[in-house]
Amino acid sequence: MRALLVVNPAATTTSARRRDVLTHALASEMKLEAVTTEYRGHARDLGRQAAESDDIDMVVALGGDGTVNEVVNGLLHAGPDLDRLPGLAVVPGGSTNVFARALGLPNDPVEATGALLDALREKRERVVGLGLASGTPGTEDEGVPARWFTFNAGLGFDAGVVGRVEQQREMGKKSTHALYVRQVIRQFLGEANRRHGLITLERPGEDPIEDLVVAIVSNTSPWTYLGNRPMYTSPKASFDTGIDVLGLSRLSTAAVARYGTQLLTSSPESGPHGRHAFPLHDLDRFTLHSKAPLPLQMDGDHLGLRRSVTFTGVRRALRVIV
Repeated sequence: MRALLVVNPAATTTSARRRDVLTHALASEMKLEAVTTEYRGHARDLGRQAAESDDIDMVVALGGDGTVNEVVNGLLHAGPDLDRLPGLAVVPGGSTNVFARALGLPNDPVEATGALLDALREKRERVVGLGLASGTPGTEDEGVPARWFTFNAGLGFDAGVVGRVEQQREMGKKSTHALYVRQVIRQFLGEANRRHGLITLERPGEDPIEDLVVAIVSNTSPWTYLGNRPMYTSPKASFDTGIDVLGLSRLSTAAVARYGTQLLTSSPESGPHGRHAFPLHDLDRFTLHSKAPLPLQMDGDHLGLRRSVTFTGVRRALRVIV
C-alpha cells in the first residue's frame, strides 16, 4: 500500500520526536511519503494532489481537526468517488480531535497509530457521510466556494466564539479548554442579538423557523468535547444519516445558564431542549439566512462573515480506515 502522511508541525499534542516515532511506525507497514505542512491550506493542496494521483491508496492526517478538514476538502475537491479516491486515516494530534474520537479512535496519537495499523492488517474501513456548506444561489454569498465539514458547523454565536479563540491563538495563547470557556463568556457579553436572533432556517416543504440567535449543524455526535466530557447538541446525529441542526432563539442569561447546564449533562439520549430550542434530525438540505452578516465556522475553523449558507448532507461520501 502506498500512503501519503500529511503532518501538521504545529499540532498541539505532538512533539517533533513523537511525530518521528509515529512516522517510522507507519512506514514499517506501508510505502509512506511524509510531507510537513508549511502554510494554511497546504493540507488541502496535498489532499487534492493525492486525489489526482493514480498510485496513492490512503492519506493519513496527523494533526487536529483543522488538518483533517483540509485533507478532506482536498480529497473531495471534485466530489465523492468511493471506488477511485484514496481512503482517509487519522492520527489525532490536536487539542480536541472531535472527528477522530467520534469514529471511536483513541485520543492518544500513539494508541491511535496502533489502532490504525490493526485496522490496516484486518482491512477494516467505514464509509461515512459528510456535510457540505455552500453559498446560497440568488444571494450575495452565492459565489462563496463550497466546503466540506466532517463533524460540525455553526452560524452565529458558536462561530463567534471560534473566531475569538483564533484571535487569541494568533496572539500566542495556547488552545486550551479554559481558553474556550473564557471566549464563550466574552462572546455572550458582547452578543448584541442574544434576545432577538437574526437567522431564519428554511427547508423544502416546511414553514421557516425565524429569529434564531445561533444554528449549530452536526454531522455526527458528540458535537464537541470539554476535556474528556462529550457534549451533545444533536444526540441522534450520525455519520450514517443526513445532517442535524439545533437552533436557539434566545440566549438571555437564564437561557444560557439552562442550555449550558443541559450541554454539560447531555448524553447520547438527551441534548439541549426547551421552548426556545429547535432540534431537527436527518436533513438532506436546508438554508440559513441572516438579516446581517454573521460569523460562520466549520470543524472549528472560522470562515468569516456570511448572510446565507445552504447545507447539504451527503451520505456515503468518504472511506475512512478505522
